[in-house]
Amino acid sequence: MGRVTERRRVVRVRGGLAGARPDTLVAEEPLEIRLNGKPLAITMRTPGDDFALAVGFLVSEGVVGAADDVRAVTYCEGATEDGSNTYNVVNVQLAPGVALPDITLERNVYTTSSCGLCGKASLDAVRTATRFPPAADPVRLPVGLVGELPDRLRAAQKVFDRTGGLHAAGLFSASGELLDVREDVGRHNAVDKIIGRAVQAGRLPLAGSVLLVSGRASFELAQKAVMAGIPVLAAVSAPSSLAVDLAQEAGLTLIGFLRGGDMNIYAGEERIVLPAEAD
Repeated sequence: MGRVTERRRVVRVRGGLAGARPDTLVAEEPLEIRLNGKPLAITMRTPGDDFALAVGFLVSEGVVGAADDVRAVTYCEGATEDGSNTYNVVNVQLAPGVALPDITLERNVYTTSSCGLCGKASLDAVRTATRFPPAADPVRLPVGLVGELPDRLRAAQKVFDRTGGLHAAGLFSASGELLDVREDVGRHNAVDKIIGRAVQAGRLPLAGSVLLVSGRASFELAQKAVMAGIPVLAAVSAPSSLAVDLAQEAGLTLIGFLRGGDMNIYAGEERIVLPAEAD
């Protein structure tokens, strides 16, 4: 299987002096996701948790919503001409009775480590109806607790410390406990890995939880949170306008620019318990 990190030669310049040395880089390899043997998507990802990534991707696509929806997840043998296994092709076999989506050119998509899901025929096609609408989730979080989450996530980023080149996604309980953390060259992959692991453990929907992502909050990440029944999505950078629109429509609490206790709440502010304002 692929490695999470790789070593490369680099010429390092410090204070006007140059010297060659090995450097640790985050690995990036393609992963083809097949559904019942048919190609569905290709993503550039950091190897690891590939089965969870594939299952989480299918949750985001509205194909599966529970562990029982998946019969098996396997690496495809003979992925190369000489019959060897690259561990870069995963097949998800759906359980009997689970509807197979229409795999057309509009759905057969290429995803990248930067933008996530691309090639949708229209915005309406992305707004997949969730099985776990978060609007009714009663969770409420003290603003001070929310402000502590980025430090807790950063402390759990093991590979980032060695490479500085990974995005992270952390799943927290309403009390601030870190339930899971995944790192990947693509933030959307990190989220898919968290959601896929939750499916495999029979923990969907992820009610009463907080999803924190490094970087920005795109429409796609908001969609993934909604599809998994996550009521609160926070990001250390800015959300997109479409992410805010979706959050407002779906009842998702969306927080951006979460840094050092400061934050902007773009939707669902009723879930964040603020200190009483002075008279």
